[in-house]
Amino acid sequence: MRADQILFPTDAGLYCPKGGFHIDPVRPVERALITHGHSDHARYGHGAVMATQQTLEIMRLRMGTDHAGSEQVADGRMRIGDVDVSFHPAGHVLGSAQIAVTAGGCRIVVSGDYTRAANPTCVPFEPVPCDVFVTEATFGLPVFRFPDPATQVAKLIASMAEFPDRPHLIGAYALGKAQHVISLMREAGYDAPIAIHGALKVLCDYYAAQGVELGELIPATADEVPAQLVIAPPSAFASLWVQRFRDPVIGFASGWMAVRARARQRGVELPLIISDHVDWPMLTGTLTELAPSEVWVTHGTEDGVIRWCELAQIPARPLRLVGYEDEAEE
Repeated sequence: MRADQILFPTDAGLYCPKGGFHIDPVRPVERALITHGHSDHARYGHGAVMATQQTLEIMRLRMGTDHAGSEQVADGRMRIGDVDVSFHPAGHVLGSAQIAVTAGGCRIVVSGDYTRAANPTCVPFEPVPCDVFVTEATFGLPVFRFPDPATQVAKLIASMAEFPDRPHLIGAYALGKAQHVISLMREAGYDAPIAIHGALKVLCDYYAAQGVELGELIPATADEVPAQLVIAPPSAFASLWVQRFRDPVIGFASGWMAVRARARQRGVELPLIISDHVDWPMLTGTLTELAPSEVWVTHGTEDGVIRWCELAQIPARPLRLVGYEDEAEE
């Protein structure tokens, strides 16, 4: 069976007619399979939703218990209509999964957002043999080669030691990145209280309840915050909230901090290159390891990945799905 008979792009997103479902649809549909809880993949209003237990719980925390007509936990290999479906860890955020769809001897793996880098907050990426691999291309250019996150945390700790009287305000997205940064700091031996913006509390509490070691977190709500390190969503830096801090060091944790112009544009004094996505070596290394018969590329710099596939003699095509953004939460 041809792959494009199993899955193909529509205005709502990737659609599987033989299973009667969409994967990460960008508008409400009758039945949706969701890779993870970021709002450009998990949206409100579907008739029925299937995802990992953690993703469903995160969706309820973010959108309310009425986010969908019904929920179903992805569990093992499932038969949906005329296709087999299974969920596999993606290593992106807590609960994130790749979705494998198999029919007529052809398996397509939709990776969602993923990384191959070690992340102490979630289960690592699982390579799944497949005929077609659907990859993101958020950082799909050779210029993106991320350093070891430990070096970025060391840079933050060094800055805090150099400027002990200046609070360090680090922008990190509410789901995944904030908890990743906090966990990396704890792994580096930083055991002082870390202040968090109120918008991060619910998800930090959830991560802690799932066994992720975040240490002592205190609210960054008082006029005087008794912590040198403060984590907040990027939106907070455009609000009056930030004015309560005297002479802060402004930092931002993102793969985009590898682009100096982006850091300058945001007024970031301390760029931290920490990403929950694949960089160029991870992306191309994954394609080399999986050796699929075909690659489909979506949401990102698709042309660079497709050119690499051409040179590697792997058939590839862009899906050009709309409605997806990288790390554009909050």
